[in-house]
Amino acid sequence: MADAGSPPEAERGDVLDRLDPVVLHHIVNTLGWPDLRPLQRAAITPLMDGDDAVLLAPTAGGKTEAACFPLLSAMAEQTWTGTSVLYLCPLKALLNNLVSRVDTYAQWLGRRAALWHGDTKESQRQRIRTEAPDVLLTTPESLEAMLIGVKTEHARLLGNVRAVVVDEVHAFAGDDRGWHLLAVLERLERVTGRPIQRIGLSATVGNPDQLLGWLQGAGGKSRVGRVVAPGVTLSASDAVGGDRKDTAEQLPRPAGAVELDYVGSLDNAAKLIAALHRGEKRLVFCDSRAQVEQLGAALRTREVTVFLSHASLSVDERTRSEQAFAEARDCVIVSTSTLELGIDVGDLDRVIQIDSPATVASFLQRIGRTGRRAGTVRNCLFLTTRKDTLLQAAGLLLLWSRGWVEPVHPPPEPRHLVAQQLLAVTLQQHKLGDQLWDRQWNGLAPFDQSAAPILRHLTEEGFLDSDGGLLFVGPEAERRFGKRHFIELTASFTAPPQFTVLSGRTEIGRTDPSVLTEERPGPRRLLLGGRSWQVTYIDWLRKRVFVEPADSGGVAKWMNGGIAGLTYALTRAMREVLLGEDPPVVLTRRAQAQLAEQRESDAPDTVHPGGTLVTRVGKDVRWWTWAGYRANATLAATLQSVTDPLQRPTDCWLRLREDLDSADWHAARKGVGETLVLPDVDPRAVRGLKFSVALPERLAVATVAARLADFDSARSVLSEAVRFVVSSDGA
Repeated sequence: MADAGSPPEAERGDVLDRLDPVVLHHIVNTLGWPDLRPLQRAAITPLMDGDDAVLLAPTAGGKTEAACFPLLSAMAEQTWTGTSVLYLCPLKALLNNLVSRVDTYAQWLGRRAALWHGDTKESQRQRIRTEAPDVLLTTPESLEAMLIGVKTEHARLLGNVRAVVVDEVHAFAGDDRGWHLLAVLERLERVTGRPIQRIGLSATVGNPDQLLGWLQGAGGKSRVGRVVAPGVTLSASDAVGGDRKDTAEQLPRPAGAVELDYVGSLDNAAKLIAALHRGEKRLVFCDSRAQVEQLGAALRTREVTVFLSHASLSVDERTRSEQAFAEARDCVIVSTSTLELGIDVGDLDRVIQIDSPATVASFLQRIGRTGRRAGTVRNCLFLTTRKDTLLQAAGLLLLWSRGWVEPVHPPPEPRHLVAQQLLAVTLQQHKLGDQLWDRQWNGLAPFDQSAAPILRHLTEEGFLDSDGGLLFVGPEAERRFGKRHFIELTASFTAPPQFTVLSGRTEIGRTDPSVLTEERPGPRRLLLGGRSWQVTYIDWLRKRVFVEPADSGGVAKWMNGGIAGLTYALTRAMREVLLGEDPPVVLTRRAQAQLAEQRESDAPDTVHPGGTLVTRVGKDVRWWTWAGYRANATLAATLQSVTDPLQRPTDCWLRLREDLDSADWHAARKGVGETLVLPDVDPRAVRGLKFSVALPERLAVATVAARLADFDSARSVLSEAVRFVVSSDGA
């Protein structure tokens, strides 16, 4: 697969001439653009040739137009009819933000775009069914709902699809929604009876070629694909100190002003934000909903105009917040990663990061929100509240300064989604041949014959019925997933149960049930939307909480789903910082002093340039691997003879047996050889795996274990020298 760069000067006119003349007219006269951006030019030829592609550009890099202009031109040139282009996004809010823009471009050619997701009214859906739009903006979950729903004649609505645009494709590829997306696209090709052109739009990722191959699905080996990333040379490189053979890519560090500060508490962060940059529009990122709420409330008490955005606020509350922020000037919006993707919140002056994101890719998305006005630069101020998050931010900025970005990899062994797809396709087809079922995904692994044990289990447990060589939806599937026309089958992840919070008839958002059940003195108050609320009544049956405004107080808390933990690359970069390496950004005096203190007090007992350390302080024996959560979980399972069986692995160290000596250690290490063991699995983690009830227990456990493991990093750590250190106050 070749990279498409900017065409030579002599060819530029020819490239633009491939666009429909009406599209070109409106680009110049309606949009007032004197020229297209390099990415938009480079995308014209591959997209109009029908090639699959991944278009790479930073946030606000013009990716939507790079896809739309050539596809609309192809639509006119080849007289596509009906719904011929699907535009898929991971977030409904992103779709809401894009639909009017895409519809404007479509109308240049007398075409139409429409929106369909979980919040779309039935009257609007019915219009789409009867008057098919040329471009349909939707989510993979809504697309599958169209395929299995009884109201939508999917062959009529979707049978003319020629191209699919997947916006923020990296966000799909990194989790189970990506497997779901691929499976649904293969089923869609069965409906259309032809290959569908696949176009991914992505911010910078570490492995764009692999991302393209993943997006192409079952037909990847037989179809032409291009990575379109003008001006960027992609080459494999190791950015983690030379001790690791990674396939991560080196990309140029974007220009911008980055500052790292240590403020010691969230309240101090609020004081600084309130005092600095008055008159500017500031976007503040936090990495938990609770932190968003606490910071929002602290800023309000300091009379800052503040808006909030996170997944547990109601759609109306978030929309009001984002719209008001987009129109305001001297204000702050505090958000989780919900505003990390391409939702437009107007022209920003500044991005502020509380503590640190977990990935360089996430940081690139966030800093890319700034510097869009002429004469401004991209900027980000880190306000770290704890010494561990200061170290994490410094390590992340060290990786960023080297141009390193994480490769995106799909979660391994998605057996639970294989079970979901077998049920969904049976529901779609009404019946399924028990010998030909795997053709529904065109041979795409793992939805191929390797799924036979899962199919057998579904049949044995009554999720599927078998009769005369045909499979039908069985009573157990009806019982487990049949509510509201099997809507549960269209979501590929499990969200923890939450209670809806209502003030009168207005929905504020959702809260974790633990806030309502934990013992606490005084009246029960919660924090939501950056405001305090006193609970007046709890409807336990309907999971509703009625509240009224309160002056102060309140608790914000949500259970965190998924597997936590930092990566090998990031924890190794943090180790380098402790060993004396500073990221080439502006470090405030407070940050410098705190890092110096950590290097003096923590580093001697945790890091060594020659390898890893095993330390003993009294009965506490720790192995400082600096390998990340998954590698440490793998090492704990592999070296069970010397590790503490009751521990939960951390990002940086493992607890070893109290009576461990160096002879035991070397015997255990020698016995491992090249054989590594999958991590132990907490049963609660299996319950968090959507559709795990449709799997044999051993396969559900094996799926979670595979996702906890990092064999490559564990092997790297095992190959390093180990030094044993006894603290001066140790026994």
